[in-house]
Amino acid sequence: EDFLNLIFKAMMKDSLNSSHPVSSAVQSSEQIEEMFDAFSYIKGASLLLMLKHYLTKDVFQAGIEVYLHNHNYGSARSDDLWDSMNEITNGTLDVKKLMKTWILQKGFPLVTVVRKGKIISVQQEKFFYRMEPENWTSDASYLWHIPLTYITSSCNFTLCTNAYLLDQKSGM
Repeated sequence: EDFLNLIFKAMMKDSLNSSHPVSSAVQSSEQIEEMFDAFSYIKGASLLLMLKHYLTKDVFQAGIEVYLHNHNYGSARSDDLWDSMNEITNGTLDVKKLMKTWILQKGFPLVTVVRKGKIISVQQEKFFYRMEPENWTSDASYLWHIPLTYITSSCNFTLCTNAYLLDQKSGM
């Protein structure tokens, strides 16, 4: 419950135009200090939980083990973690491509789901909490690879999980 409260606080900050990505190139020690704030850790943790849920616990755990084995007693970059996850998924999912959309962009998507009969359509756009017109910047270039999970009447959440990766502005 405490972690969920922290996530909502981080989302509130991330929905402002003044937010920053979890990871970015830095030029000075001040920029390094700015990157390692509570927001980055909380958003990073929630993104890892999202990835764990999408990949499944066992696949995620195997990816972490590969990462730790490959980089024990050494240094690593965030790409190294995603590369380790890619080793485990055997090319069935480009984890690096998926996660870069989350860590290199500020903000998060608003996903709109519309049902017309048996047809479900989904659309994503950047979410803004409070946007003053003088601070507005176009969000047309923002695109996330969003793992969506869902259940149907023939498949409830405890028996199986259906998954869909929304990697475009809209999909069906």
